[in-house]
Amino acid sequence: MRTAKTWGLAAIILLATQVTAATWPPIKSPVIPQADGFALIPHAAVPVEKSRTYRAIFDATRAADMPAQLVPALNMAGSELNALGVSGAPVANAKFVVVFHGAAMAGLMTDAAYQAKFGVRNPNLPVLAQMKKAGVRLFVCGQNLAADHVDPKTLPRDVSVASDALIVLMTYQNQGYALLSF
Repeated sequence: MRTAKTWGLAAIILLATQVTAATWPPIKSPVIPQADGFALIPHAAVPVEKSRTYRAIFDATRAADMPAQLVPALNMAGSELNALGVSGAPVANAKFVVVFHGAAMAGLMTDAAYQAKFGVRNPNLPVLAQMKKAGVRLFVCGQNLAADHVDPKTLPRDVSVASDALIVLMTYQNQGYALLSF
């Protein structure tokens, strides 16, 4: 019996040494370097189409897990911009909107306020500027600002104050934008 176990273990070890890891294309972040990158998957079932217009509204409600990280909705919007960039599709094909409300609004704090609260610079600010440059529409919920007594002058200039986040969400969904919540 001991010999059978030994041979079985040897066979498993032999098989494990013969299995090699798949070689995947490199992950790249050409449009928003701070966001997650994209690997161009060979023969993908649903590849990025270079001529398609991609419409999405990113519902930003969650703060980052760690202060030095991007708000999840910003990271995902940036990742999808990177997907277009890696695939050779024009970034202009992305009709993206991000609307901030709830805990995600912490990502809109000034560097000084963010650093005072979290001990690090606000990593979201440069990404907001890059996204605006890429044509992404950025909104913050006016109702949240009013309820929390936030002065709109303290917000990044790249972000517009909307009447209400839910109005923004409904407006863009009624125009055919896919809702992506983070």
